[in-house]
Formats: sequence, C-alpha cells, structure tokens
Amino acid sequence: MYLLDTNHCSAIILGEPNVIRRIAEVGELNIATCVIVQGELTYMMENSANRETNLARLTEFLEDIGIYGVTEDTATIYGQLKAALMRQFGPKDKSKRRKTQITDLGFDENDLWIAAVALQHNFTVVSADSDFQRIIQVKALSVESWL
Repeated sequence: MYLLDTNHCSAIILGEPNVIRRIAEVGELNIATCVIVQGELTYMMENSANRETNLARLTEFLEDIGIYGVTEDTATIYGQLKAALMRQFGPKDKSKRRKTQITDLGFDENDLWIAAVALQHNFTVVSADSDFQRIIQVKALSVESWL
C-alpha cells in the first residue's frame, strides 16, 4: 500500500502523466493519503489564485482516495521517530538539544506525522521530499518518488 505525500497528490490533481501512469500500474485501491496531507492540500488551495476551482478539484480528489487519520498509536510512533531523529542529527550536548527544534535540523513536522502514519500501517511513502530520505537513516521506512 502506498501513502501519497502532498507533492504527489498535487501532481494527480494537476494530471501529471508519470504519477497517473504509476497509479494505474499499482491500482487505485493500493493508494491512500492521510489527514496531514489533506490539511496541506486544503491550505494550498485556499491560498491559490483559482481558489474556488481548486477547492472543487480537491474535494473531487479526496472523494476518490482513502484518507488515514491520526490515532494515539500514530502519536506514539511520531514521538519515537522525532526523538530518534533528534538523537541522530541534533546536538550531542543535551542542554543544546533541549533548545533545538526539529525544523532547525531541516525536518518538516508534517513530514514526521506522514512518516508516522506510514510506519503505523507499514505503507510505502510516495514523496519527492528529501526529509524522508533522511528519516530512513534512523527508521526502516519504504520511500518512493513517482515524479
């Protein structure tokens, strides 16, 4: 099963042929996204030049894809993942580490949540974001890009 990140969902909405072809190969029933991506897409559409048209396209897209939520298990996985990334990439000095944000290390908080959903369900993340390539250095996570 494949969990699509925002950049791949956007590509589908825009009709990107490589992504559309890959979905046909794996089957529509084998792709999903999560509420984090839904929020990012909604934000993008709300701030776009063609707001109404893009929100309608988003609604149509969301009706055709499975959307996974965040649970208590997801939150536990998120916290464990974030701690592992901080240990690996953060300052070794604990007093400095307490003042360091995960974004200071080049990680997007939303990408950690997306990774946590994928880890919880043993899904492959489909994304072009480099965050996921760094995440796999601390946690076994399957990642692909179809762009």
